[in-house]
Amino acid sequence: MVETSEKKWYVLHTYSGYEEKVKKDLLSRAQSMGMQNYIFRVIVPEEQKTETVRGKKQEVDEKVFPGYVLVEMVMTDESWYVVRNTPNVTGFVGSHGGGSKPSPLYDEEIERILKSQGQPAKEPKADYEVGETVTIIDGAFSGMSGKITEINPEKDKLYVSIDMFGRETNAELDYNQVKEFDE
Repeated sequence: MVETSEKKWYVLHTYSGYEEKVKKDLLSRAQSMGMQNYIFRVIVPEEQKTETVRGKKQEVDEKVFPGYVLVEMVMTDESWYVVRNTPNVTGFVGSHGGGSKPSPLYDEEIERILKSQGQPAKEPKADYEVGETVTIIDGAFSGMSGKITEINPEKDKLYVSIDMFGRETNAELDYNQVKEFDE
């Protein structure tokens, strides 16, 4: 297994209009070529816009960076080759050509982009257990402690029972809103 601290975000340049196809193809190639431990998340940043078409307002998804795709990966010769040779990828942004490896995005840049997409910047720590006591570090219940009653790894959610005013209150929290309880 690869050390996750080596994971970085890179920007791919694609043919405009092929961003979703590149995303699908790249994830498929990572799977079929055994690169799941090197190529992780692939994102096409979008934002919702309201457009007026024939007098009617419609919500549409608009690409934030047309012609670009973000990929979280560990840069090795093999992973670079798989990504670079995915159909409709024209290259990495920040590569000087001639087979040189590209520069990754700065942490602040990717955190801002991922936050705008409603995604966690880092893969959440998922080794919490039902019955474990945690301290809430973000949100309305910040500073309080509670016991985990349920874990939903698909949605990266924890359900925590908190004692408020002598009554049990349940809170739905993201993994990054809690930390292990310090006694």
